[in-house]
Order: sequence, then C-alpha cells, then structure tokens
Amino acid sequence: MKKYLPATILVTALTFSLALLAQNGQRSAVAKAPATSAHPDFSGVWFEREYHRNILSEGNPPLQPWADELYKKRKLEVTTSDPDHPPDPVARCIPPGVPRIMYLPFPWEIVHARDRVVMIFEVQIVRQIFTDGRGHAKDVDPTYMGDSVGKWEGDTLVIDTVGLNDKTWLDANGLPHTDALHVVERLRRVDHDTLKAEFTIDDPKAFTKAWTVEKLFDLKPDWHIKEYVCAEDNEIK
Repeated sequence: MKKYLPATILVTALTFSLALLAQNGQRSAVAKAPATSAHPDFSGVWFEREYHRNILSEGNPPLQPWADELYKKRKLEVTTSDPDHPPDPVARCIPPGVPRIMYLPFPWEIVHARDRVVMIFEVQIVRQIFTDGRGHAKDVDPTYMGDSVGKWEGDTLVIDTVGLNDKTWLDANGLPHTDALHVVERLRRVDHDTLKAEFTIDDPKAFTKAWTVEKLFDLKPDWHIKEYVCAEDNEIK
C-alpha cells in the first residue's frame, strides 16, 4: 500500500523549490546581462568653436624638406587660383580625410551604439569607430577616411586611424601627407557643452616628428544635421 505525504508538507516543499528556481533564474539573468556602460555620453551635434582659424598652419608643422616645398607651392596656388576652380580637393568634392573631416566648417553628430561610436557629418560622410576591442584590418587598402578603431581610457575616447591614402590635404592651405599617415584622436568632454579633441599626427615620410594640435567643439542642442550635396552647392556638372 502506497504512503502519501501530508498536503502541508507537499505545499511547503513545492514553495521552497519554486523559490530556489526563482533565485537561480535571477542569478543567471544577472550573469548574462550586459554590464552597464560607465563611459561618458558624447551624443549630440557639435561644431568647431574657431572654425575660421587654421591652427595646423599656425603650429609650424615639422615638415620634411620635400613636403615643405610642396606646402609652399600649394599655399601660393590657393591664394592665386581662380575662385571657381580652387585647388583644394574638398572644394572639388573629394572626401576630406582624417583628421580634416573633424574641423570642416560643418556640424557633425555623435551617436553611441553597443559596439561603436558613430559620427554623422553634414558633408554626407559617416565614420564608424568600433570600440569592441578589435584591431585594424589586415592588409587594409588605403582609402580617403582610413580604418578607425577606438577604445576608452577613463573619460576619453581614443581613436586610432591608419590606412589613409595620400590624396587629401590636412588643411585648407594644402598641408601634405603620405600613405604612412597615422592619426590618434583623443576626445574628452571637458564640460557639458564643450568637447575637446586632441589630434596627434604621425607621418615619418612627410614630417620629421609626430606633432599634436587641439581643437574645441561646442554642443549645439537645437541643431540638426541637414543635407549638404557638394556637387550641387559647388555647381559641378
């Protein structure tokens, strides 16, 4: 003859078992949940505070002799050329490259994603800076915007860019570089409305040493990224 446990004992045991399952489930959920990001939020539209200043030229970049001669030649062409046919590649709708994309007289917006920081520029260019720990692509083909990866160092976003071609200018006066260009950008929010960007430019083929410049960007909470079509605005047919 079978013996049955009293109903009160069964209910108590069932309740205890369910409680253990719930606790285990909570522990699993906590273990599997992604860690909360402690990184600062740079979201918003930004615009360079002194976009009219060419601080790259002001900083007397340490040019190699051949690059110095080319720079002088380009600066003369800029001042004497036909305004309707400027020599600046950007004026001819060529992508500006890195780091010049950051200090054109156009606003740009930062959007944070799970594994990357996205920069949307009004000049119809998007930069994706992956922050998931990956390195640079192997055998990367040189492009106008290069290959960018990022990492967080405390409150600073460090962006490392290589794989750039030599078809762009570093400033509006024609500061040259080669395909050996390596750019490190350090972005930090010094206060709510100010983003500080530090650019370290290293190109041993064009410069005698690496050098660094800084720029400040102001938050524009009421601005939105608009559509800018270079070919139409420059009346290029």
